[in-house]
Amino acid sequence: MDSIAILDFGSQYAQIIARRVREAAVYCELFPWDAPMEKMLAIRPKGFILSGGPRSAYEEGAPYIQDFIFETGLPILGICYGMQALTHALGGQVDPSARREYGPAEIEPTMPGTMLDGISKVWMSHGDRITKLPEGFIAL
Repeated sequence: MDSIAILDFGSQYAQIIARRVREAAVYCELFPWDAPMEKMLAIRPKGFILSGGPRSAYEEGAPYIQDFIFETGLPILGICYGMQALTHALGGQVDPSARREYGPAEIEPTMPGTMLDGISKVWMSHGDRITKLPEGFIAL
């Protein structure tokens, strides 16, 4: 059975992420971001989804991605704070935005043939932005 471990960084949408994964007929469990490795790996995940959250990846004491997540070599999808935490952990740069964004927005994927195909409407809720991608990453 395929499974996904979803790490909750305090997102108000973590349950919705889990519901969408389950609607795709994939088993998933929602874990706090700092759950023990043994607990997360017990479901034998094929990958990880990192949720959003209210903190800033660069602030002192902010939730972080535990090392074992990277050491598994499994795919990782970061959403909002999860993407910023990935960027911060892997040597990119996350900075405060000049203004917060909240509400519906439209995106235009810059590369066809990615997981963003068919997605144009999104919900923004953040005050930070990625100003430098980690080495080896590309913006979609």
